[in-house]
Amino acid sequence: MKKSSAISIGVIAAVLLADQILKIWIKTHMMLGEEFAVFGRWFFIHFVENNGMAFGMELGGGWGKMFLSIFRIVAVVVIGVYLVKLCRKPKANLALVATVSLVFAGAIGNIIDSVFYGVLFGDSMGRVAEFLPEGGGYSSLLHGRVVDMLYFPLIDTTLPEWFPVGAGRHFLFFRPVFNIADSAISVGIILIIIFQKKFFKD
Repeated sequence: MKKSSAISIGVIAAVLLADQILKIWIKTHMMLGEEFAVFGRWFFIHFVENNGMAFGMELGGGWGKMFLSIFRIVAVVVIGVYLVKLCRKPKANLALVATVSLVFAGAIGNIIDSVFYGVLFGDSMGRVAEFLPEGGGYSSLLHGRVVDMLYFPLIDTTLPEWFPVGAGRHFLFFRPVFNIADSAISVGIILIIIFQKKFFKD
């Protein structure tokens, strides 16, 4: 096996395993809205689900949800084709292979939720979800909700009155709750942007 292919497979496998193991644990051990502190007041596991994109952004309605799921699948196919071509190059840039693999793995991680979780799990509202419930899952194929749990409220304060914008208002950073797949996508894209001149010399 080529080194580029081995790196790609390793990155994808690591991200998917970590992402899905944590999501399945959350889904089968916590109710929606439950949380516990991991590190002081700065890092929590906080269970939320979203119908849409990374960091809780959404497209409205059932059709919007289905469109987003299909769009994710098409995007993953395009990224996957590019990744295969990249790995086949005689002198593939291994750092680029790793970063594209991060994006690819993250996209697949969230696709698994949105395509299959509605069928595989019961609802988490007010109870711990059951895996493969007798009456069926909480939704249909392509209409599952993405499981998010990583919450970092690093700054939770009230802005001083002299502050030029939003004086006296509550300020929270970082507000969005996300997952390992979101992190992989974000890190991969940021690294590609930062090192684009080295990655795309041709």
